[in-house]
Amino acid sequence: MLNINELTQLCGELGCRIIPECTLSEYITFRFGGPCRALIGVNSAESAAKLLRYLKDGSVKYGVLGRGSNVIVPDEGFDGVILLFGSDFAQIELDGNIMKCQAGALLASACVHAQQSSLSGLENLFGIPGTIGGALYMNAGAYGSEIADVVVSAEYIDSDCNIRTINREDMDLSYRHSVFSGTDCVITSVTLKLREGDADKIKSAMTECMSKRSSKQPLDHPSAGSTFKRPQGSYASLLIDQCGLKGLTCGGAMVSEKHSGFVINKGYATCADVLELCGKIQSIVKEKTGYQLELEPVILR
Repeated sequence: MLNINELTQLCGELGCRIIPECTLSEYITFRFGGPCRALIGVNSAESAAKLLRYLKDGSVKYGVLGRGSNVIVPDEGFDGVILLFGSDFAQIELDGNIMKCQAGALLASACVHAQQSSLSGLENLFGIPGTIGGALYMNAGAYGSEIADVVVSAEYIDSDCNIRTINREDMDLSYRHSVFSGTDCVITSVTLKLREGDADKIKSAMTECMSKRSSKQPLDHPSAGSTFKRPQGSYASLLIDQCGLKGLTCGGAMVSEKHSGFVINKGYATCADVLELCGKIQSIVKEKTGYQLELEPVILR
């Protein structure tokens, strides 16, 4: 059972900021969702481990958020504590071509940091709206590149709240999957190996990448990015197009007319709207094409 006063005292001892009864809509890119019992800004791996141990020992429900770019929060909120890996835990360090990023560092910041240091390998990932920890958790990728291409190791907190290190070969990296997916392990830092390059060429590639995103994706509306995983043998957006579902709406949620792989928030969508729309898409695509689409965003339950 959660003792908010006790948790607040622990956060004070650890130097972590805490917001009781925090509405989560401003912490996810879809911009909807109810409150959590408390939101805590993690400031170190050690703090995270102590907080996790406290929460687990007290059987307190908890969840982890980074940028919230691949997350759906229910309208009723989350009846537990959220550990936020954000700006309080976002340092990036370089040693030659080795980049170590704390889990809350934005992937975009890592891309810019690399470019400014004439290091190549992250260009195609520029514009993915997430943290480095979230990127590794789901092996984020775009335009033929994945975080798997450059990661060498990671630090994480295991199920027993111990801080561990894992090498790339043990991460079970595949399409939108890592060894961390679906577990209660928490990534605290990611180490990347980049290669020397030309800063101007790297910047040009990043600009081109962002231009592609802007021209093809509905970046002017809140969303969780690609709504469905790529089914084997096809593409979610192609199947949705073939079924004539562009523009389909449920309340404030709509299949983007710019890119049918995105369900967007028109400004007043609820979680119920989005899940109802996604269910309709899955049902119609299954009926007409035989493909079963799987949601890419994680539902915070």
